[in-house]
Formats: sequence, structure tokens, C-alpha cells
Amino acid sequence: QVQLVESGGGLVQAGGSLRLSCAASGRTFSYYAMGWFRQAPGKEREFVAVISKGGTSTDYADSVKGRFTISRDRVKHTVYLQMNSLKPEDTAVYYCAAGALTGRETTSYGYWGHGTQVTVSS
Repeated sequence: QVQLVESGGGLVQAGGSLRLSCAASGRTFSYYAMGWFRQAPGKEREFVAVISKGGTSTDYADSVKGRFTISRDRVKHTVYLQMNSLKPEDTAVYYCAAGALTGRETTSYGYWGHGTQVTVSS
């Protein structure tokens, strides 16, 4: 079992940057692929990025490709989402998730954090 706690959200102007962190408890961090999802008001939760268990493979939603970078630190048991060139449409609650396999579907992940709010002003 793993517990996830996100941090790093906030208010930023369009074009700015933020780095989200997701700290995972337990010694099983390396067992899981780690993903980031987001949910805007009135919309479904959507895939943002995922990194494989070993950190050698990543996948991104088309809407963030080239602007966002996912990474993981095996020692700190933390996964990061570096977000650059932020746009107002990136405004959402961002969730970290852990799953046995990499995937773009929410059903691929069994563990979720509580989310961190990202607001991008125009």
C-alpha cells in the first residue's frame, strides 16, 4: 500500500512555471508507475503524464507535451511534474496516482493523492 501527498500548487500568471511534487510513503515506491492527472471544474479527470517504475519511460497528453516534464526520485520516493509555459486552460486540481502499469486511464491506478490546486491567470 502507498500513500501519496501532493504539494507545489498555487497561483501563477500565464507563461509562468510551477513544479508539483508528490511524496509517496512506504518502501514500495519503486513497484509503481506514477501518473499525474488533473480535473477542472465541471470536467472529468484527465490524464496529464506518467512515468514508468524505473523512470525510463514517460508519456504525456498532447495538450502538455513539450511544456510539462515528469520525473521521479527513487531515494526521496517523490515524483515531480515540472510545468512550464502555463496557460489558463491548465487551471485544475492536479492529482498524483500510483499504479501497477503505466496507462492513461484512471482505472490503471489504485492509489490517489488528495490533489493540489493550480490556477493560471491570464
